[in-house]
Amino acid sequence: MSEEIKVDKVMDLKGLPCPMPVVKMSKGIKEVEVGQVVEAQTTDPGSLADFPAWARTSGNEILKTDQEGDVIKFYIRRKA
Repeated sequence: MSEEIKVDKVMDLKGLPCPMPVVKMSKGIKEVEVGQVVEAQTTDPGSLADFPAWARTSGNEILKTDQEGDVIKFYIRRKA
């Protein structure tokens, strides 16, 4: 990775069915300051579509998406 992302909060959303990962992320991102980064870990394949759509409508920014096996990690900067 060319640039290390400083994570301020990790949310373990693995095993939750759609739409719970995004619902919990909507609440969890409010627990960090604007500009901080949340790492969301999920196993829901629907998250690959849900998180970008949520980020667009909520005004937050997905910095990076990683997938390792069944686990999808989103690095999201709070913008609003």
